Amino acid sequence: MRIISGTLKGRVVKGYDVDGTRPTMDRVKESVFSMIQNKIEDATVLDLFAGSGNLGIEAISNGSKVCYFNDLNKECIKVMNNNLKEFNIADKSVVLNQDYKRCLDYLKEKALSFDLIFLDPPYRMECLNEVIEKILENNLLKDKGLIICEISYDYLYDFAGLEKIKKRKYGDKIVIILKNK
Repeated sequence: MRIISGTLKGRVVKGYDVDGTRPTMDRVKESVFSMIQNKIEDATVLDLFAGSGNLGIEAISNGSKVCYFNDLNKECIKVMNNNLKEFNIADKSVVLNQDYKRCLDYLKEKALSFDLIFLDPPYRMECLNEVIEKILENNLLKDKGLIICEISYDYLYDFAGLEKIKKRKYGDKIVIILKNK
């Protein structure tokens, strides 16, 4: 996995082989970032199922102000922290090692809200409807903020207050972008 654009372009992100992860392919990531490019600069970002940190690191490389990375897998946290340190972007990063429900509650307690939220859970979880409901309930998405979902099939509900603005299929992956109205 490589950083495809921005200040870290060409750098290799380690962690594609961590057991239990499913990294976003470079061509999918490139397409996603071209779709959201006008929302990245100075954004506050959440990468909820971060794995190696690939998506959040790409966001920082393209000018995001800060990224909150979360993953439950301790091996992912170790790899992610190494990537952040190696790329010298730890000062723009907050790394959390929590179940996604606890993480979303923690972020609410801290009164945080985000311009961009990346949701790329393990496909077997099929939890995105619950996650998005909790994001909305906890008021974690800023006005006109985006939720970027990567899933194996479109099982998402229609959510009051969110508009589905993009949907693209890449082989066995589907990327759906939701916008807060």
